Amino acid sequence: MRALCKAVLVLALSAVPALADPLPSWNDTDTKSAIIGFVDRVTDPASPDYVPPADRIATFDNDGNLWAEQPIYFQLIYALDRVKERAEADPSILSTDALKAAAEGDLETLAAGGIEGLLEVLAVSHAGISVEDFQADVNAWFDSARHPTTGMRYDEMIYQPMLELLSYLRDEGFQTWIVSGGGVHFIRAFAERAYNIPPEQVMGSAGPTEYVDGQVMKLPGIDFVDDKEGKPVGIDSRIGKRPIFASGNSDGDFAMLEYTTSGDGPGFGLLLHHTDAEREFAYDREGHVGVLNRGLDEGPDRGWVIVDMARDWSRVWP
Repeated sequence: MRALCKAVLVLALSAVPALADPLPSWNDTDTKSAIIGFVDRVTDPASPDYVPPADRIATFDNDGNLWAEQPIYFQLIYALDRVKERAEADPSILSTDALKAAAEGDLETLAAGGIEGLLEVLAVSHAGISVEDFQADVNAWFDSARHPTTGMRYDEMIYQPMLELLSYLRDEGFQTWIVSGGGVHFIRAFAERAYNIPPEQVMGSAGPTEYVDGQVMKLPGIDFVDDKEGKPVGIDSRIGKRPIFASGNSDGDFAMLEYTTSGDGPGFGLLLHHTDAEREFAYDREGHVGVLNRGLDEGPDRGWVIVDMARDWSRVWP
């Protein structure tokens, strides 16, 4: 009888489906355990760290955190391509050294022009067009442009582990927001398709706009830079609540993680460290994008979790 009961119990247990791994592309390291442990604590009503669903706000940087950012920000590649294309149709638009450098893909000369030169490039590639037409043009560019080293579509160079993390958090009652230094209209063109994040949950840098005859038109210039200390300011303005989870990859995200983990309740800071030169790119303390110094130096003492891409991820791309 005892043997029969044991056999029935074994059969019954074998029929119970195993709990699905919410982060299958994350290796079983301390990083994965820390993420799941935090989510378990803030979603368990019996936990002292319980956070009601309405306050489960998670913010994510985009460039270098949800998708790649090498050799330069993808939005800048789009801008250079559009300046070159428009110059071929009308060479007279190349009225400054910065615009000539952009059309030639001369990043060194363009960088020497500073913010003024960049604004000239953005005026040609991003302004004088409606928001809807701009976003349609961005998506047309995605259809034709390819990354110079991987050969992939730019909107395919998103990180599978981060897609899983976004989905996992949403399944656990979190709101997931993009808080990026990139242009808000550029990111909104693809965020819902790529990340399942609707446009109203995307924050980014923004230029001036005006309403003309049924259209919102993009104008030259910059109104707000959603980077560094601008990120907490934007979060306060748009969300009105302090996040409890923030994810970034550079010192441009330091203020956002500091803001997130400085509240009275639980807070989780996640920094993605690009350590995988074979599957992606390896960089941190020096460079022109994604510089990570202060985060590496101070993050561990602040309790932030630093993702080692080569160690913590079993795969990179979808």
